[in-house]
Amino acid sequence: MNTALNTKVGHFSQAFLRVAIATAFFSAVMDRFGIWGPPGTENVSWGNWENFLAYSNTINFYASPAIGSFLAIVATILEILFGVLLIIGFKTRQIAFGTGILLTLFGIPMVFAFGIHPTFTYSVWVGAAGAFLLASVPTYKWGVDSLLGEKRKSSQE
Repeated sequence: MNTALNTKVGHFSQAFLRVAIATAFFSAVMDRFGIWGPPGTENVSWGNWENFLAYSNTINFYASPAIGSFLAIVATILEILFGVLLIIGFKTRQIAFGTGILLTLFGIPMVFAFGIHPTFTYSVWVGAAGAFLLASVPTYKWGVDSLLGEKRKSSQE
């Protein structure tokens, strides 16, 4: 298949997008664990897990605090897992699609809790759209998917 996404520029673009989405996830996770600095530090959104839980429960206003805390834990686990899998390029299509869904599920309640503006400030829709675009790429170079694909090809010959 000779499409624009199946060229050297396309291969670079999909790898760059994988890393960009993954590092955005990692940065958010590091913020909620205080790695970027304590609360109140410039460019720190939460600075600790407690502040992140309060934020998460505000976004998930429709859920009880216990369910909101559970959702925060699940989101954090998925952000770490999806980030690692995007970086190494394993099951990229499925993980990218899951990432698009996850970011959309973040964005919708953000709109109801805070209005539309924060979803633009935090690039939620850009991330979701990028993830869905990544899920549509025909081949994934420079990752485990590519290595497994090459092994499958050579074993079929």
